[in-house]
Amino acid sequence: MHTWLPYLLHLSDPTLPIGAYTHSGGLETYVQQGLIKDGPGAAAFIRNMLAHNLPYNDALFAVLAYRAALEGDITSIVALDQECTALKAPQELRMASQKLGMRLLKLLSPLVVHATGESYREQIKSGAALGHYCLVFGVYAALSGIPLEEALTAFYYNAATGMVTNSVKLIPLGQQQGQQILFELLPQLPELVARTLEIPRDMAGRCSFGFDIRSMQHERLYSRLYMS
Repeated sequence: MHTWLPYLLHLSDPTLPIGAYTHSGGLETYVQQGLIKDGPGAAAFIRNMLAHNLPYNDALFAVLAYRAALEGDITSIVALDQECTALKAPQELRMASQKLGMRLLKLLSPLVVHATGESYREQIKSGAALGHYCLVFGVYAALSGIPLEEALTAFYYNAATGMVTNSVKLIPLGQQQGQQILFELLPQLPELVARTLEIPRDMAGRCSFGFDIRSMQHERLYSRLYMS
């Protein structure tokens, strides 16, 4: 067995106590507005998020942070953090990314002790960085010795699992229907990983406007189950 596999399972575990279950990432707006109301609608939303949003945003930033961590390049990690902050226009998404990242950092920093991780924490304490989830994930995947492709596959799987879980709660869907959606997404993950690794650096932050708008609208919904 690969020695890095247990660390990958731990890093990507959806049940890590970082509060991910409190965020829908804007999905709640789609459901309340009647834009997503059944299994096929949920599946289409998740496929589009995985194919058109994550590769150019959080997934790509996780890759860039991973590579910078391998080089011990804290200057680049801080620059990525600042860029990530600037690109997250919806306030709730920006705050969610920071909260999840900080909780993951707090959880992992005593477990995976490394100078690069400590330097990132110091930059966050100084206010130079916020500690976005995708960057913390990429940094600690590298510091844990997890191969990049496997780490990125787990990152996508974790995102897909979260969206399926939220769909089951919000629409609502049956658990079997939710697992059917997730199972049908699995063959796409290797393709997404391969495509993400080939995205040019200047394509980082390509925006899906509809998604950002729904995330902004979430702040003013009359009733909400989720923080974002």
